[in-house]
Amino acid sequence: QAVGAEAFAEFRVLGKGGFGEVCACQRRATGKMYANKRLNKKRLKKRQGYEAALVEKRILARVHSRFIVSLACAFQTKTDLCLVMTIMNGGDLRYHIYNVDEDNPGFLEPRAVFYTAQILLGLEHLHQHRIVYR
Repeated sequence: QAVGAEAFAEFRVLGKGGFGEVCACQRRATGKMYANKRLNKKRLKKRQGYEAALVEKRILARVHSRFIVSLACAFQTKTDLCLVMTIMNGGDLRYHIYNVDEDNPGFLEPRAVFYTAQILLGLEHLHQHRIVYR
């Protein structure tokens, strides 16, 4: 079934990158929350990023792990390519390292071990599917 921008209600910006930004969005029909990575077409063309965007789309569509976001759907608007992905509760790891306790950045060892184990499980899933990416 074809899906477009009208199928989602956008909320706040979750992060920004070189080609666009990621926003929290909600599927109007179901109420389910997602992350919408909007890649600006002009920036992609200027920086020759179309191939990288298509590779990312293919990889996100292939992975199904608790530790890696996966692609729910993709569509384009007049100005953007949109990758709608599962949303990970808890936010960006960088936020937890630097902003949770600004006077004492970082984690105690048990918490660092926990996050490291999750990262390794995600990498293991990628390697099982013979994916090497960034």
